[in-house]
Amino acid sequence: MTQRQIQMLYRTCWTIVLLIAAIPFVFPFVWMVSAGFKSVTEIFGAPTLIPRVWRWQNFVEVFTYQPFARQYFNSLYIAIVVTALTLAISSLAGYALARMRFAGAGLLMLFLISALMVPEEVTIIPNFFLMRWFGLVDTHWPLILLPTFGPHGVMATFLMRQYFLALPKELEEAGKMDGLSRFGVWWKIALPMARPALAAVSIITFLFSWNLFLEPLIFLSSLDMFTLPLALSNFNDSYGLPLWNLQLAATSLAVVPILIVYLIAQRQIIESFALSGVKG
Repeated sequence: MTQRQIQMLYRTCWTIVLLIAAIPFVFPFVWMVSAGFKSVTEIFGAPTLIPRVWRWQNFVEVFTYQPFARQYFNSLYIAIVVTALTLAISSLAGYALARMRFAGAGLLMLFLISALMVPEEVTIIPNFFLMRWFGLVDTHWPLILLPTFGPHGVMATFLMRQYFLALPKELEEAGKMDGLSRFGVWWKIALPMARPALAAVSIITFLFSWNLFLEPLIFLSSLDMFTLPLALSNFNDSYGLPLWNLQLAATSLAVVPILIVYLIAQRQIIESFALSGVKG
């Protein structure tokens, strides 16, 4: 066998091994989508991957049973707003902590890291009283402010700081010599070079906000204000039992934006995680 044939055989074997290893991870997703086209009787009947009778009306009933389109839009716009705010604030704070020297910078970073050690379940009650005092209960503001300025925002700031520490200072010094201010250096030099880290923060923040369940459960009570995770738990019959066919159909629709976001940014997020630990 030639060297090229050996390499092709080696790649083929590895591809087969990876495909077999991926089956336990892919099968639940395929079953979920398939079950979304079944009736409840067929879901709990003899196990089959392909539906015997395709119930396309499940995906129509999802939107008629409750205001699912409005809830879908709620999750989408909240995730986009939280992602944009987190990118702006974490990149500014991360750059300041990485490049600006001021009294108490190390202590401030220690306090920020300490915030990551506090579970959100511990702070949810004080946050609820705070939001009620501001009159923001049963609005989307808590779902925007808490992820942006809470532990997740701290994690995004830490990730951006680590990435900015790895950037060469010579480029920033050249920008200062050309007359750029500190903000100009951040905007025109540091930020364009931090695209992999920005992509990582974007996808992590979007997924975090999209899957948020505890905060909507605590702060929201109106059906029109529900987000998707809360709406998925609301597909119940008059006895409070889950309507599994509708829940699985709605869940299949809910994962579409997640798949799109990850497929677009998967290379950037892997590169960012590899580079974020280079220095600092």
